[in-house]
Amino acid sequence: MSMSRKEFLRTTGKGLVAAGAMAAAGSGSGYAAGSRPFSNGGFKVDYKYKRLTLKHAWTIARNTSTYKDNVFVRLEKDGIVGLGEAAHNVRYGETLESTYETIEKAKPLFEITSPWHFVDLGEKLQKVCEGQTAAKAALDMALMDWIGKALEIPYYRLLGLDAKKAPQTTFSIGIDTPEVIRQKVREAEPYPLLKIKLGKDNDKEIMEAVRAETDKTLRVDANEGWKDKEECLREIEWLAENGVDVVEQPMPVEMLEETAWVRERSPIPVIADESVKQASDIPKLAQAFDGINIKVDKAGGLQEALRMIWMARSLDMKIMLGCMVSSSLSITAAAHLSPLVDYPDLDGHLLISNDPFQGVEVRDGWLILPDRSGLGCLGEF
Repeated sequence: MSMSRKEFLRTTGKGLVAAGAMAAAGSGSGYAAGSRPFSNGGFKVDYKYKRLTLKHAWTIARNTSTYKDNVFVRLEKDGIVGLGEAAHNVRYGETLESTYETIEKAKPLFEITSPWHFVDLGEKLQKVCEGQTAAKAALDMALMDWIGKALEIPYYRLLGLDAKKAPQTTFSIGIDTPEVIRQKVREAEPYPLLKIKLGKDNDKEIMEAVRAETDKTLRVDANEGWKDKEECLREIEWLAENGVDVVEQPMPVEMLEETAWVRERSPIPVIADESVKQASDIPKLAQAFDGINIKVDKAGGLQEALRMIWMARSLDMKIMLGCMVSSSLSITAAAHLSPLVDYPDLDGHLLISNDPFQGVEVRDGWLILPDRSGLGCLGEF
C-alpha cells in the first residue's frame, strides 16, 4: 500500500527535513506540505494582553505579584494560525509597553519573510530591541506553532524528540508566612517535587513549615537573595542536610567570583538563573555554576532556547528548564524541549486561576506533551 506524504511525516517524524526542503525551494510559486498549498509572503500579526490572576500572591526575594498582564501574539497565513505568549519581566527591564513596542518593530519582518526561512527570521528577530526578549519569545513561539501546524506534526517531533522522555516537573512555593506555606504545600500534594523560594530573612521558618508537611525532595531558588559568600555556603550546607538537591541563583549576578567560590565547596549543584539569558552568556558561567536555567522568555524564543541547550551540554553543564508565571500556551511551548533537560520547572500555568489555554498535562508531576500539531494548545485569547 502506498503512503501519502502526510502519513510519511506523521510516522517518521522527518518534519525538519521536510521544512528544510521546502525552504530550499525558495519563494517562487509556493509549495506544499501534504496536499495544502502555501502562498508567497508573510504573516498577518495581531496581539493583545490578557490579565492572568494568581491563585496566591506570588512572592520571591525581589517582589510580590497578584496578577500578570501577559501579551498574546497571533500569526496568521494561509488559514493557519500560530500562537505565542510574552511574559515580560521587570528584572530584565521589560514592561507591557516595551513588549508592545518590540512586537510593532518586529512586525515588518513577519509580514515580508517566508515562514519556511524561520532560522533567518529568528536571527533577524533577535536583533530587534536589544534586551526585550519576552516579546521575541512570543513571536518565535507563534512561528514554531505555525510551522508545526503547516506540517501537521507536533513541535517536539519537528525536533526529533521522544515525548515519552519528558521528565517530572517541580511545583513552586512562593515566599509567605509559615501558615500559608503549609497550606500551599498541602495544596501541592499531587506534585512529588517542590521548588521553594527563599532569599529573605525568614528562610529557616519557611523550610521548617515545608518540612512540617512533607518529606519530598526539594529544590530551592534564592533569586539572588544571599549577599555574603560564607553565609551563602552555610545556607546551602543546611539546605542539603534538609533534603534539598539543587540550589538556584544563590547570589547576585555581579558576584560571579563569590559564586564560583561557593560552587567549589557546595555539596549540591548550583544553577544559574538571572545570570543567564541567552547562549552567549553561558561559557563565562561554566566555572561558577553546575548548570543553567533556560527560560523561553529570557532566551527570546524556542530557537535560541534550543541553542542554549546544546551550548550548555557542550560544556558538561546541567540544564533546568524554567518559566515565568504564564498560561498553558507558554508552558506547553517550553515543555516540547523538556526531553532534552535534567530539571523541568514548568508550573507557571498551575499558579493561575484563569488559564485561557489547554496544552501540556501534569500527571503525578510527569509532563504529558500533547500529540496535536504545532505546540498542540487548544484555546484562543
